[in-house]
Amino acid sequence: MKTKKLAIVAAASLMLMSCGTDSLSMLGGVLGAQPGNQTSTQNSATGSILGDIFSAATSGQTVGNVLTSVLGLDKMTQKDLIGTWKYSSPGCAFTSQQLLAQAGGEVVATQIKTKLQPTFNTVGINSSNTYVTFNQDGTFTASIAGKQWSGKYTYDAATSKVTMQGLLLNVNCYAKKNASGIGLLFEASKLLTVLKTMSALSGNTSLQTIGDLAGNYDGVRIGFDMK
Repeated sequence: MKTKKLAIVAAASLMLMSCGTDSLSMLGGVLGAQPGNQTSTQNSATGSILGDIFSAATSGQTVGNVLTSVLGLDKMTQKDLIGTWKYSSPGCAFTSQQLLAQAGGEVVATQIKTKLQPTFNTVGINSSNTYVTFNQDGTFTASIAGKQWSGKYTYDAATSKVTMQGLLLNVNCYAKKNASGIGLLFEASKLLTVLKTMSALSGNTSLQTIGDLAGNYDGVRIGFDMK
C-alpha cells in the first residue's frame, strides 16, 4: 500500500511539474514550507487546497479510485462478468495510466462523470430501468432506459472487451472492476449509438455532451457503473 501511495504522490508531482514553476513553488509550500517563510505566506491559501488534494491522494479510497480509473489494471475474468448488474452512476475510465495522468487524474475522471449525469437523467436512465444480465451460456438480456435488448456476447479477458450482438444493435464495450460492482464503458461514438437506439432522443442536444467529452479527453471510455 505504501508503494501505491508513493506512486500517486509521484504522479501528482509530475502533473504539477507540467504546469510550470509556479505550481512547483506551490508544491514546495505544501510539503516543506516553514513558519515565517515568505513563499509559504504568499501561497497559504493555495497550499491549503493542495494539502487537501495530497491528503486525499494518499488515502486508501482515492488510491482505489485511481486504480479503477484505468482499464485493464485489475482485469476481470469471464466468471466475474456473470450475473445481473444494475445501473448506479455514470462511469469513466482511461485506456492507460499515462492518459489518465495527462488528463488530470481522478479529479478529471470525476468531473467527466458529473457532466454525464444530466445527460443520463434526460435519457431517463436509472437503477430500476437500466441493467444487464450476462449468462454463463454466452447470452445476455438488458434494459437501457426501459427498452429491452438481448442477444449473445463474447468476452476477451486480455483486452477487457465485451462484444454484444442483438436484434437492436451490435456494439463493443469494455468491462472493469469497481469497488462495489463493474463498469461497462464505451467509446463515445458507441455510447451515442446505444443511447440513440435505446431512447427517443436521437436529435436531443443533451447528447452533444458525450461527443464533447470525447473531443476534449484522449483515450477516455464512458458509460455505466453498475452494482
